[in-house]
Amino acid sequence: MTKSQTTETIGESAYRRIRSDIIFGVLAPGQKLRLERVSESYGMSIPTLRELLNRMCAESLIVAEGQRGFEVAPVSAEDFRQVAELRLLLENHALEQSYSSGDLDWEGRVVSAHHKLGVMEKRMLAGQRQDQELWKQCDWDFHHSLISACGSKVLLDAHAAAYDRYLRYQMIAVVFRGEIAAREHQALLETALARDWKRAQSIMVSHIRGCVEHALKEDSAGLFGGAPLSQRTPAAKGSDAQASGRKPKRALAGAASTPLRKAKG
Repeated sequence: MTKSQTTETIGESAYRRIRSDIIFGVLAPGQKLRLERVSESYGMSIPTLRELLNRMCAESLIVAEGQRGFEVAPVSAEDFRQVAELRLLLENHALEQSYSSGDLDWEGRVVSAHHKLGVMEKRMLAGQRQDQELWKQCDWDFHHSLISACGSKVLLDAHAAAYDRYLRYQMIAVVFRGEIAAREHQALLETALARDWKRAQSIMVSHIRGCVEHALKEDSAGLFGGAPLSQRTPAAKGSDAQASGRKPKRALAGAASTPLRKAKG
């Protein structure tokens, strides 16, 4: 292996690890990224790290602070809504194309992906929350399978980038809507087999916007700019009863070495 090949391999591996750590909340929103410390943690040179961080600036995962360096992109309720609307726009367009063009192999991918997601959702509903990363991998696989026959790599790549930004908010907020989301996924499976893209689009609107509103309502720590639960009025606290019992976000085991999906190069 040549020196250039070694550098490229190390750089690409580090890119995926840093990107995954941002998406899964291991690197917190607004966290300063000290170049020397980060380069040591991820095993790369500072010039390579600068290149990777600039690459992630273009993906809106990192913010460059001029001469002061880099920090993990902050989060806000407004940005969450905008990211969700972008994902919805791309995914609903791709649904129409995919449902119209999908063949038997496509149906098989959808059914298989839904089966795996259904198993993970049952585990989550039973209180087995230790495999959240695998759960979200299955969620990605299912949604990707639905649009995988759209016929446009450009559209799929754009959707994947929007999905990852949306996923970051989900993981920061520890969003799990339980049976509501599971029923929506089952309904999406049924629309795929019936090739009913109009109904699928309607379900997707409820699915994505419902997730956003749930996350913002359950924002017990004030992560997205609202008041923390401890500072809310008694009436507001009562409406957030579920949030008060939610476990705090922690770094997900294995997130640094197992990205959600293979990063785009």
